[in-house]
Amino acid sequence: MGAFGHYLAAHFDTLKLEFWALFVGGVANGFLYGMIAVGYTLVYGVLRLINFAHSEVFMSGGFAGYFVMRALVGQSVPSGFSSVGLILLGIVASGLAGALVATLIERVAYRTLRRRNAPKLAYLISAIGASYFLFNLAGKEFGHLSVSMPQPYINHPVFHIFGAPVEMYYVIILVVSVAMFVLLDRVVATTKLGRGIRAVAQDAETASLMGVNIDRTIAITFIVGGTLGGVAGFLFGLNIGVVYTMGFVPALKAFTAAVLGGIGNLRGAMIGGLILGIFESLCVVFVQAAYIDVVAFGILVLVLLVRPTGILGERLGRSA
Repeated sequence: MGAFGHYLAAHFDTLKLEFWALFVGGVANGFLYGMIAVGYTLVYGVLRLINFAHSEVFMSGGFAGYFVMRALVGQSVPSGFSSVGLILLGIVASGLAGALVATLIERVAYRTLRRRNAPKLAYLISAIGASYFLFNLAGKEFGHLSVSMPQPYINHPVFHIFGAPVEMYYVIILVVSVAMFVLLDRVVATTKLGRGIRAVAQDAETASLMGVNIDRTIAITFIVGGTLGGVAGFLFGLNIGVVYTMGFVPALKAFTAAVLGGIGNLRGAMIGGLILGIFESLCVVFVQAAYIDVVAFGILVLVLLVRPTGILGERLGRSA
């Protein structure tokens, strides 16, 4: 047995514990990336366009949750049902804020151009302009410094996985993200609304001839994606805090996750988010923290070179 083998034997328990701790954190981050990525996937599925203002939808959800929590509890830490109720109120407020901002973006930056049959470059410029406006508006109104989210719970380990603690924050992310994604998946796969979204994604012109209201379907798509993005912003802010710049990096990573899973595929967005989150977390062992963001964008370039359609490679209109 060489020196490396002796090192592994002597430190196996420590390395195993560190691996599972990083894995748990990566899963939590992956679910957040997946929730944001769903917004990109839905919009791309029905419009074949990327909503480059989605980062501000995420940011708006974070601030909405922050203001609701601060108004209700200040900096105190409630317990029991009070804590659950406050988290639910934060989720509702952030989801509504994300849906509202996404609706405004669709009406201002997309619908007018769509009715005029504008070239795709015009949509890109319009979305970037909307993003820049919302970004600077938030900085002016809410300040340029990060503020901590009032904590509605004590962040202690709820249970352990192979010795690694799973904190309350991770449990909240898991429960909320899985519940919202399963609900969305079932809505898209089994309901009349979902059939309309898939029909528009597959062939908007034919769907219109079959009686599907295109404008309403696209608006609902933005609302659904905005709701998930807003809730993701709230969950992100619970641990990191909120600031007007908070949406930029997570949104870019979520876009990477959407491409990795297959842009336009709901399940692919979540799978891509989980893969990216876990891989990024485990890379901390080998890469300095300052270079972790480079990992995500390196994955994006690699996926585009090797498999541009992503892992699943299906469009929303052709997926169940």
